[in-house]
Amino acid sequence: MNTRPTRHALVASATTTALLALAGCSGDADSGAASGASAAAPVGVAGVTIVRDKALHDVLPEAVRKSGTVRVATDVPYAPFEMFVAEGKPELTGLDYDLGQALGAKLGVKFAFTPQKFDGIVPAIQAGKFDAAMSAMTDTKERQAVVDFVDYSVSGSGIMVVKGNPEKITTLTDLCGKKAAVQAATNQLDLLKEHQAACKSAGRADIDILSFPKDSDAQLALRSGKAVAQVQTKPAAGWTAKTANGGAAFEVVDDPAAEGGYGASPNGIAVSKKLSKLSDALVKALQALIDDGTAAKIFDKYGVASIAVKEATKNAGVK
Repeated sequence: MNTRPTRHALVASATTTALLALAGCSGDADSGAASGASAAAPVGVAGVTIVRDKALHDVLPEAVRKSGTVRVATDVPYAPFEMFVAEGKPELTGLDYDLGQALGAKLGVKFAFTPQKFDGIVPAIQAGKFDAAMSAMTDTKERQAVVDFVDYSVSGSGIMVVKGNPEKITTLTDLCGKKAAVQAATNQLDLLKEHQAACKSAGRADIDILSFPKDSDAQLALRSGKAVAQVQTKPAAGWTAKTANGGAAFEVVDDPAAEGGYGASPNGIAVSKKLSKLSDALVKALQALIDDGTAAKIFDKYGVASIAVKEATKNAGVK
């Protein structure tokens, strides 16, 4: 798994390098202002105006149609998926938040986000406190036993290099014989260790793995030239590359053989099994946003276009 199960690998870099840039990224109508909008009114998200699709609204569960609200749990902060617009303020922004506002606008209801500790999200859905959750949650077989997933992204580990990619890194194997920075006790460190066998098979030297206690330390090693690359979750890499030094410090390597990242797995909107009509409506609404290009603009806003799915699916996790 690559997102919430390895939360510490993402939060450190995103919160230390990106939140200062947040005000410039989310000052338009597609963040906190959207949550107070009328459910039937057009909503602006990532520069796109979204209007209600009556046919999709009509297939929602009766309870949701009557309340006009989908109660959504989210664990904040977890950049770039969910973040506070400003420290100490309740307004939210982020990929999950923006996508939720777009889905709500398409369905003609309000997606009301409420912070909830991650390990309590699924139990809270089961207890009826929430209808759904948007919190970068990995879709797994174990979780599918108690909630349904509408999958909207596929992400794994990615490679971040300094701007311009002077070492011409394009794949993990290009790191063989070179210094790569990584945070200790993460899936990304395991990935590098496991890839040593591929280096040997290719007749190349092992990756010189530089392990650090904090993600920010690994980032500093890359910035200072002590490492040629940093391996972290691909969403973290994308957001850091987009925001650090105004986007001038780093870039992400996109390996065509691992578009969403190495060891990628699906992330989904968790939906109460008591609301099957809601999950079915979300699949259709998400596909509509994919088809008209809105979803791509939302993902691109947060520097993670490569993890977006091309087709909305339900319960795609197989592990």
